[in-house]
Amino acid sequence: MILLGAAAVVVTVAGLFWVSWLIGPLLLALVIVVAVYPIKTWLQGKGWPAWATVLSLIVVIYGSVLVLVAFLAASASQLSALLAENSGKSQQLVNSVTAALQKVGITPGQSSSTANSANLSKFADQIGAVLANVGSLLSSLVFILALMLFLTAESGGTNRRMNMISQDRPHIVTALEGFVHGTRSYLVVTAVFGLIVAVLDTAALAIMGIPLAVLWGVLAFLTNFIPNVGFIIGLVPPALLALLTGGWQLALAVVVVYCVLNLVIQSLVQPRFIGDSVGLSATVTFLALLFWAWILGPLGALLAIPMTLLVKAVLVDSDPRAGWVEALLGAEPSTPKEKTDKKDRRKHAGNGHRPEADVATAPAP
Repeated sequence: MILLGAAAVVVTVAGLFWVSWLIGPLLLALVIVVAVYPIKTWLQGKGWPAWATVLSLIVVIYGSVLVLVAFLAASASQLSALLAENSGKSQQLVNSVTAALQKVGITPGQSSSTANSANLSKFADQIGAVLANVGSLLSSLVFILALMLFLTAESGGTNRRMNMISQDRPHIVTALEGFVHGTRSYLVVTAVFGLIVAVLDTAALAIMGIPLAVLWGVLAFLTNFIPNVGFIIGLVPPALLALLTGGWQLALAVVVVYCVLNLVIQSLVQPRFIGDSVGLSATVTFLALLFWAWILGPLGALLAIPMTLLVKAVLVDSDPRAGWVEALLGAEPSTPKEKTDKKDRRKHAGNGHRPEADVATAPAP
């Protein structure tokens, strides 16, 4: 059984890796729809018709995507112009690095090769290309998001379907509700802390005179959704730009400010709230980041926590016999009574599965 299980895992992982080009965007679309779906239920509670609630989701999602794509495109253009203006400073910096390496005993050929490999203008050009690729990636998701939104338009009978499934497989319904609740909690907590970090970083960079401070603030917000290492990814571009435009003193100041703000918030405060909201330990979160980034690429890093919650819901939460696995994955394992209390609170939290809806959709005698 162990060998068969291991073989099945290898085949499944290989299949996910092979179709990662499709799985990644689809999962991102699913997470986005799960995140914005409460808007639809809230509007329905206000008496809006179904077509108006679906239209509101289209406006929210597509409007956000278009604004983000336009901002990234404009920022990439400004970054390219800024790098062209400072190309001379970049070459001077490479020459100074070459001279410093020669002083410590490195041969001229090795020092020149090392300095050219750290050419900031080339590296920053790659950053601009990455930003442009992100914009094109978001644009390519429009069709997939449209499919997900059309499925959302037919989700009015979700409660009825869940009630029918719960008659035969109640644990599956509970597991899926846990996935949706955990994903939304994770997104809310991460977005709140990401917004705090983005505002503080933007203000600090603007005070220090770093160009494109708003762009780096948006980057800090987006990289906050990457567990553990997102802070480092968001630090590198503004630090290199500060080194290029203001010297090593300004770059050091950027590193210190980011370490004080981001390291404290993202590495010390935020993980506690995320662990409480999703029920995953810091070790599991880090391993999930590495695994899903390997399987799905950059999107896997963004979707590490939701994907882990989905796998946990399907393989662990839906099977009462696999409850012992939760004790290994959770930050603070819950007792059976605490699990029951959480399930009751989740059921009555207004996630679209209300007791009165159960009565209304129950089959007639």
